[in-house]
Amino acid sequence: MQILADQNMPLVEEYFSEFGKITRFDGRSITADMLIDVDVLLTRSVTNVNENLLTQANKLKFVGTATIGTDHIDQTYLADKDIFFTSAPACNSVAVAEYVISAIYALSQEDDFKVQDKVVGIIGVGNIGIRLDAKLKALGVKTLLCDPINQSENLNYVSFEALIAQSDVISLHVPLISEGDHKTKHLFDEKTLNALKSGTILINTSRGDVIDNHALLNLMKKGESLTLVLDVWENEPDISTELLDYVRFGSVHIAGHTLEGKARGTFMLYQVLCQQNDIKIKYQLKDFLPKPVIKDINVNDNFALSDLRALVHSIYDVRSDHGLICNQLTARGFDFLRKNYPSRREFSAINILGTNKKQADQLSKLGFAIQNEEK
Repeated sequence: MQILADQNMPLVEEYFSEFGKITRFDGRSITADMLIDVDVLLTRSVTNVNENLLTQANKLKFVGTATIGTDHIDQTYLADKDIFFTSAPACNSVAVAEYVISAIYALSQEDDFKVQDKVVGIIGVGNIGIRLDAKLKALGVKTLLCDPINQSENLNYVSFEALIAQSDVISLHVPLISEGDHKTKHLFDEKTLNALKSGTILINTSRGDVIDNHALLNLMKKGESLTLVLDVWENEPDISTELLDYVRFGSVHIAGHTLEGKARGTFMLYQVLCQQNDIKIKYQLKDFLPKPVIKDINVNDNFALSDLRALVHSIYDVRSDHGLICNQLTARGFDFLRKNYPSRREFSAINILGTNKKQADQLSKLGFAIQNEEK
């Protein structure tokens, strides 16, 4: 097989070399002629896979995106051309949830509030929203859930309006849908943004277009006291540096970019390609992940809820990414920073030692690996 793979997708050679020759490409610069004689296309969210790109794809039979979102894929066109398509649902859901938790803890430290005193509204209750909800509940945080696409009659869900009115923190986890009954593009338009409570913490790790960035900038210019955490932006990679000036924590669309999250996406595509070709799956995710620099952390009986922030930030502190975008965006550019993003691990990469049963239960629900659950 001839395999064309995004240059930022990890472990492609390790998983796919047995299938054939692998050629890497720049996700934003791929051209139609590069698909000539290609059997397998492995991509990420920066590449729009549509009729224009595939005009010369004479042998293509498999397209896989190592991402949760699929708005960059014309699935109808692929189906019409009998090209198999797969994505990687939930591959980086843990990473995104942990990004949000790191951000909330950083704000709690700087603004001197207890995480448990805030009501967190989660808009979009798919793989990421569900994981974030579970982690926040493990921390003792009250959550409100709303899914504008699949709201149904679930008694645990609240209306969009109720969530806006009652939440101190709002975290967005919807896919980008540009039209139709469940449109999410500019879900947070001028009207919705103006309806937010003063002091609301607004976190977007979904897609930049879910928030009208122009309307948000105008609101912030007027002195609105929103606290913004933006990992995604309209018009990536040419984002509004003016809006960045009003953002408390910003980053370059990397909320899901843990080693585990990115590798999991590649692994999921590998599994499907094996199944499609009746080939036995030889490798697992753990086979190629490097050992973390810090593997074990000991806690003692004095460890309490108030110590969780320090533990979370010992693994990942979102403020390091804010420093990166503020200090290097102009000189190096959005895509360069995203491509060269430093290695980051998930909580599960760390063994927690010395816990008692209560500590072990909470830390396990938060996502840490527990080596000894009882003393």
